[in-house]
Amino acid sequence: MTPTPTAPPVLSDGRDLVNKALVKWHFVMAVCFMLTSMIGGFLISLQFLDLYPFEGIPWLAYGRVRLLHTNEIAYGFLVNAFLGAIYYAIPRMTGRAVLSDKLGWFILWVWQFTVVATSVGQLLGYTQALEWGETPTGFKPGTFELEYIPVDFLIEIGAVLVAIQFLTSIFRSINQRLYVSLWYFSAAFIWLILTYVMGNNLPEWVLPGSSGAATVGLFIHDLVGLFVTPLGWGLMYFFVPIILRKPVWSHALSTIGFWALAFFYPLNGVHHFLLSSIPMSVQYGAVISTIAVEIVVTTVVVNFFMTMRGSGNALRTNLPIRWFYTGMIFYFTTCLQCAFQTTLTVQEIIHFTDWVPGHAHLVMLGVFAMWLMGIITWMWPRLTGREWYSRALNSWHYWLTSLGVIIMFIDLTAGGLVHGYMFKAMSPWMDIVESLKPFWGVRTFAGGMIVTGQLLWAWNLYKTAHGTTPYDASVDIVKTEGN
Repeated sequence: MTPTPTAPPVLSDGRDLVNKALVKWHFVMAVCFMLTSMIGGFLISLQFLDLYPFEGIPWLAYGRVRLLHTNEIAYGFLVNAFLGAIYYAIPRMTGRAVLSDKLGWFILWVWQFTVVATSVGQLLGYTQALEWGETPTGFKPGTFELEYIPVDFLIEIGAVLVAIQFLTSIFRSINQRLYVSLWYFSAAFIWLILTYVMGNNLPEWVLPGSSGAATVGLFIHDLVGLFVTPLGWGLMYFFVPIILRKPVWSHALSTIGFWALAFFYPLNGVHHFLLSSIPMSVQYGAVISTIAVEIVVTTVVVNFFMTMRGSGNALRTNLPIRWFYTGMIFYFTTCLQCAFQTTLTVQEIIHFTDWVPGHAHLVMLGVFAMWLMGIITWMWPRLTGREWYSRALNSWHYWLTSLGVIIMFIDLTAGGLVHGYMFKAMSPWMDIVESLKPFWGVRTFAGGMIVTGQLLWAWNLYKTAHGTTPYDASVDIVKTEGN
């Protein structure tokens, strides 16, 4: 079956099928956290240029603001934007409202409290020594002596509530055959719970040494591959056919992509710790599974570009579609890059260099954030009932963000190679630092472009929501220009 935007809009008890207020507020909070995260990222880039404005202030030290940058983009922007989009998509595909609107509001505000508590705790120094798992446990390391809010447990409870909220609708779907988006969503909700517990609780209290390190590696990658990726692709399988008004090219390929993700991705994470004390058999398994999943991922990209066949003009006239397909090009690029960089030969050069944050920014900002920006851009007039305040600002947002991401990716990739080869040649450390300063300057410039784009977009969203020109929903079928 193919998703349809014409599911019954009103339930028998008079409630709307989609709670647009919940969707809108998740989007609002997503944009707020995106701005604070990206401004934080821009500020810490100044540290590399000896221009950091908060030098000497402990709670605004580089290492603490960096955690705010990464965690707010993950838990503040991505999770909020995903939840907002799913509150729209799942009822449309199942014909069922979510379990409870009251539960939805509870999840919304408790989640914002959790994200803020995470950021405050990290700025105050209450963090775990786990990459991407720095969210405070609330306990002193290795003990159960409480010293701060137990954020980790709040997130795990929230993940369970989110699963209950949405899986109830999926299980009660009026359609006997589930569209592939619902496969992705269902798996993501379950995988999130398992992945988060594995990465945040086991290394802290159960697994020491290299065992804990291997588990952290799995967590780093599985949080992206088994939560962010299935939600991202699931939303693309929903929104692209609706906006293009045509089904996906091959449902067989869509199911192949899903099962390949489920089978290969859980083993990938150890490739973050290649050339370490982790047994080589485990490292080789991570390399092989990473290359395997990147090959199969190509089928997903091919599926969407074949869906576009005959509708190429939408890339010019429809801004959300442009966001989606730009993200898909970046997705293919980052997956192709990952297949090479996970090999031991390439790791020798690029490990611990700027190549790695270049790759991470391309996949998180260039892919998933772009898809979510496209979704919000498409939905915002429909949520607010107002025409865009400025379509020109939407275009500026797209071009500043896209070009900024491209510049940053190329710059950090090149800087990483310079660093890696100089390190291999045993060049003096300060010579390496001096060689990298021009690359760090370009990164700050690219980051400034990206932040400027987001500020323009946020202003446009605000002015649109408070505008006076009503949105004409009757022309949705034929309307494409700047949509």
